[in-house]
Amino acid sequence: MSERKDAPNTGHRTDAPSGQLEPLAPSEGVELYFDTRKAELSQKTVYNYRNRLDTFLEWCEEQDIDNLNTLTGRDLHLYRSWRTRDVAIMTLKNELRTLRSFLEFAASIDAVEPGLREQVLIPETSDEEESKDVYIEVERAERILDYLNRFKYASREHVVFGILWHTGVRLRTLRALDVDDFDTGEPCLEVRHRPESETPLKNAEKAERSIHVGEHYRAVISDYIDHNRNDVTDDYGREPLLTSEQGRPTEGTVRTWVYRLTQPCTYGECPHDKEPESCEYRNYDSLSECPSSLSPHPIRRGSITAALREGTPQEVVSDRMNVSADILDKHYDERSEREKMRVRRELWEGP
Repeated sequence: MSERKDAPNTGHRTDAPSGQLEPLAPSEGVELYFDTRKAELSQKTVYNYRNRLDTFLEWCEEQDIDNLNTLTGRDLHLYRSWRTRDVAIMTLKNELRTLRSFLEFAASIDAVEPGLREQVLIPETSDEEESKDVYIEVERAERILDYLNRFKYASREHVVFGILWHTGVRLRTLRALDVDDFDTGEPCLEVRHRPESETPLKNAEKAERSIHVGEHYRAVISDYIDHNRNDVTDDYGREPLLTSEQGRPTEGTVRTWVYRLTQPCTYGECPHDKEPESCEYRNYDSLSECPSSLSPHPIRRGSITAALREGTPQEVVSDRMNVSADILDKHYDERSEREKMRVRRELWEGP
């Protein structure tokens, strides 16, 4: 890595520790961190975390920071700026998340000021940036739906995940739906572009369409509207299908609902050997930091991939999910070449 400094290096850092902090070298702190967490982290996770923190240690060495007690919010800003020059935004985001985790541990052993982790600013990313190569597998989606059908039937969570998986719509499209957009007769969802009332669609009027939802989801959505939906309107007098107590939820709120719902401990056992009651990832502000939680976009990717694997013609998937054939091939189709061949063979040979 090329040597870069964001501020003049004035030599050995001698800042006096504040409060009751106990001096600790950055490298020693990192080793203590892994000694504490090695029982709960997989080998792959330890490898990834160590690589990320090695970069932070390199920076500390360049800046002559040899005592974690002296670390400040300005230092963290300079480190973030330094890394921004060299890495993609998702790499930066993952490195800063790991740094936050380390600083939380460091505060617990009196090596840094309490709350210093909050001064690590995590960059905002879109669903697409966050999950370009991630999609939910059919088996996992079905486990979540089985849990919802059994224990949270017709809940808001059931409607959110059911529509995302069954229709493959974008988060923005899901949030834009009104009660009146649900036609129980067909049954279907009417997707409409309404920028004047703050529910635009990504592809504007070209994204408008009717989406068949099937008998099961007719019942789920109808029962949700009748029994579990908050009786509220948004700022424009519209009745949103998905609601918070205040009205139409923001995209960030819906994303957080999905993060929580896709955490494995919600519908099964934790693969990270954590107890839900004490797991830091169950806190509202840390839901996205769970290694297994997903944003809505991987559900869209998984839905599209599942439809293609089942032999649904590409033009049907393109129209239903509002994605061009080129983008479908480039970003969403996770099938192997053999899988594509078998689907073509079945369509060619017929039943």
